[in-house]
Order: sequence, then C-alpha cells, then structure tokens
Amino acid sequence: MDTIDFAPATTTLRELVACVTDEQLTAPTPCTDYTVGDLVDHIGGLAAAFAGAARKEPVPGSEQGGSGDASRLEPGWRERIDRSLADLAEAWRDPAAYEGDTQAGGVHLPGAIAASVALNEVVVHGWDLATGLGRPFTARDEDVAACMAFAEPFSTPESAADRGDAFGPVVPVPDDAPALERLLGMMGRKP
Repeated sequence: MDTIDFAPATTTLRELVACVTDEQLTAPTPCTDYTVGDLVDHIGGLAAAFAGAARKEPVPGSEQGGSGDASRLEPGWRERIDRSLADLAEAWRDPAAYEGDTQAGGVHLPGAIAASVALNEVVVHGWDLATGLGRPFTARDEDVAACMAFAEPFSTPESAADRGDAFGPVVPVPDDAPALERLLGMMGRKP
C-alpha cells in the first residue's frame, strides 16, 4: 500500500490548535457534545493514539476511545498537541505502519484501515475546529478523496445501524457539491 502524507492535514490542524485562545475553549463546535476545548483535548488524544497505532505501540490511557474533556487541558497543551500531531505525521511515513494489525482507542484493525481512520479524524475534526473558531478551512483534494473512500461504505441507508454513535446521521448534500461538503455530510455535519 502507498503511504499517506499526513503532513499537510496535520499542519493545518496544528495551526488551528495553536491559535485557540483560552476564551474560545467554551465555544460550541459542530460536534454537538464538544466545546472547542473538548474537541482540542480529543484531537490531542487521537494524535497520540494513532501515532501509537502506526508504530504498533499501545498508548496508555487510549483504551477507552476518543473522549474529549477540556478540563484535562494542562498548561502547555498547545505545544503538546502540536508535537503529537507532528509525531502522527512522522509515524505514518513508515511503510511498516500499514502492514499487519494494530489498535487505536481500544479498537483492533488493520494498519491500512487505521491510517484511513486517522486521516479522516484529522481532516473532519480540522473542519470542526475551524468552524468552532470561525476560521476558514481547506483540505487537499487527495486527502478529501481518501476520506470519502473510507466514509462511503458506512454512509448508505443500509449501513445506518453500523455507524454507531461516532458520527451523526448522514446529512444529505447535493451530488454536485464540493467534495469536502459531501464528506462532511457523510460524517453527519451540516456544511
């Protein structure tokens, strides 16, 4: 399998995290259960968990999944999350990351699928954070296409029961809408 270049998507997310002010931590996001602070905490956790998944190394504390809780943001959280996102991109540069099985957030899955999940998390939560901050968001066409390939199989009416509660119900988006908007609709967002 070809490796995914996570650097553009993680760089965008790193820039967004760096500009979050303390006053914005309580602002709402498109993730109805998450404030900006909760989402930022979730991003920090998913970055560490998926870097560990790439290396086939369990990350202590990630077994319960990707909850977000702003009260866990310690002094220096911006720098920690920045390093974690940079590490995530670096970890998935290794072709061995895509081989065999791994785990993230207590879920066992093939390495190549874990990479797809990780990219989807980075791109979609990047949009969530940008929206919560009132900032513009862009993603590379190839990243959006990879995320759509991941999301399409569980975004049909027949697969509604398999979606679980990770994403909201699919939001209808016109077929001729930009690819990012179609992806967001698949992920239960209202672009």
